[in-house]
Amino acid sequence: MEAIAKELTRWQAKVEERDIISQIHESILGHILSFLPTMEAVRTSVLSKEWIDVWTSITNLEFNDSVLSSGKKMQKEQYVFFMNKILLHLANLSTQSFSLCLTSYHYEPSLVSAWISSILEKGIQKLHIQYSDKVHFPSYSLFSCNSLVELALQMTCTLSVPTFACLPNLQTLSISGIKLVSESPTYSKDLILSFPLLKVFEAKGCEWSTKQNLCIQAPLLEKCSISVWTSLSNESCKSSIKIVSPHLTDFSYEGDLEQEINLSNPSSVQTASVVIVIDEDRKENMGKLGFQLQKLLTQIREVERLKLLLYKVLGDAAGIFTRLPAFGMLTYLQLYEVTGEALLNILHNSPRLDTLVLQNGVFDFNKDALTSTSVPRCFLSSLKFFQFKGFNVLEHELLLAKFVMANAAVLEQMTICTAFWLQYSDIDMEKVKEQILSLPKCSSSLMIQFSQVNGS
Repeated sequence: MEAIAKELTRWQAKVEERDIISQIHESILGHILSFLPTMEAVRTSVLSKEWIDVWTSITNLEFNDSVLSSGKKMQKEQYVFFMNKILLHLANLSTQSFSLCLTSYHYEPSLVSAWISSILEKGIQKLHIQYSDKVHFPSYSLFSCNSLVELALQMTCTLSVPTFACLPNLQTLSISGIKLVSESPTYSKDLILSFPLLKVFEAKGCEWSTKQNLCIQAPLLEKCSISVWTSLSNESCKSSIKIVSPHLTDFSYEGDLEQEINLSNPSSVQTASVVIVIDEDRKENMGKLGFQLQKLLTQIREVERLKLLLYKVLGDAAGIFTRLPAFGMLTYLQLYEVTGEALLNILHNSPRLDTLVLQNGVFDFNKDALTSTSVPRCFLSSLKFFQFKGFNVLEHELLLAKFVMANAAVLEQMTICTAFWLQYSDIDMEKVKEQILSLPKCSSSLMIQFSQVNGS
């Protein structure tokens, strides 16, 4: 046993003398370093001569000028020097993913543009950029980068769109805060963006300032979310956006509907969200808004779930819901800012509705409208869940609650969320609850719940 113990001790000493790390393949070291913050991984080059270029095998690079290095944040000049040095090595890098977050300092626009161009020219697959200052985005470098699989741009910049562009491998595209302009000054041709493999497209808070129509060709697109605002200038924007995507199932729109939205195959959409906000100086266009909204809703009339939120609209266009299409497949409906008459119109056009959510209660409700209207078909056969959020204990709201309870034959649950301000008022909420609970119920299985939170 003593001999075995000596041999084991000798073997352990030999193992400890070996430089195992130096024998690890560079690609494995690069993978290990990828778990470190990128700046720390780059600093490992000072460990030895053999480690000078190890960091270049990292496949995922993340740079953030607010991240601490050695316990403190880099000065602007240091960070610029660091970035320039890194980008000089791009040609030798194995990088597939590059993330650049610039939130701490203001940089020269030409410098940031040059950095982005260098990254794109490397043939990157995944690129995420966050930058708050204005910069002219290197559009040519972007639309020439055929290797892109995932692109996320959260920045204030101008993007020049060519007459035709194709990113053949792009699968996910997310842009935010970008102003899109056209390279072509003429009206003659539409702008065509072709994304053969694109599955997710998100454009948030973007401003479309082109004179041409935009056509997005994405045969595999499944989810599309567009937040588009017209130019801040007084010139009316007459361009339209067409989404050619036969398999689109999830569609969201947010904007002022100054631009026409066309879906090539709207019948495939199962879930939709439409959020309309009108600026004070554009309220003279309410007639056009009503027409555009009706046209958009008509396209998505076969949706199963719909969120319809109108801000600063109904006060100037109470009759905006007078010509709604029939939503024959709709089972879930969420509304924000709606009049009582408009609500009844929607309910009469939604025979299969299962869940109704009023996000901010209802505006005035004519008592005669409730007594003279027929009971919506969904009340008799399908409506099971009703959420009344933003309940202010107004007379017309109580009338609506009474109408629902008296006519919804299969209703299982009604949740009333009172407005926040009521907890500071003199209204006796216990008496209000008793009043509602004492109302006649058409459904024997109805459960009524109260909440003091105004869910939004």
